[in-house]
Amino acid sequence: MTLRFIVALIVSTLAAHAQFAESATRSLYSDVKAFRKGDVVTILIVEDAQADNQATTQNNTSTDLSVQANGSLGNTQGSASAGIGTQNNFSGRGTTNRSERIRAKLTARITDASNLNALKIEGTRTVSINGETQTITLRGSVRFVDINPDNTVYSYQIADLVLIYNGDGVISKAQEPGLFTKFLRFLF
Repeated sequence: MTLRFIVALIVSTLAAHAQFAESATRSLYSDVKAFRKGDVVTILIVEDAQADNQATTQNNTSTDLSVQANGSLGNTQGSASAGIGTQNNFSGRGTTNRSERIRAKLTARITDASNLNALKIEGTRTVSINGETQTITLRGSVRFVDINPDNTVYSYQIADLVLIYNGDGVISKAQEPGLFTKFLRFLF
């Protein structure tokens, strides 16, 4: 009976230790936040980018060259004149407008936690619906203090952010130019 009690006590102690081993270094009153290599953090991708660019160029060039000569030889007088003129007018105008908006959630893993001021993170998310595959890849560095209590980080808080958003499928192929257009672009 005593042996069973000792074995049960040892097993329950090991089970309790295994249950709380992950948070053994954390305070009972603190939030469980990602800070070690291998921990995961949810990235809230909120990217808004807008760019407008306008350029106007106007160039007018005018060149006039004239030569006139008068002379006399004895009783003969003569005169000659020549003139050359060139004119060049150029007018150009260009406008570029671009607007991008990305909203998504992605779970990334901490790949390097040697510096709490720059936790390296990487994550990839691939979704395939009706033959259309979308892949989001994210890399960057995040400060430990920027990780919210619910283990989330906004994408605009990530330093050296590399965000790649690719789509492949029927819709993507329909948006590509045709073969003839590609050939003309190659030539010109």
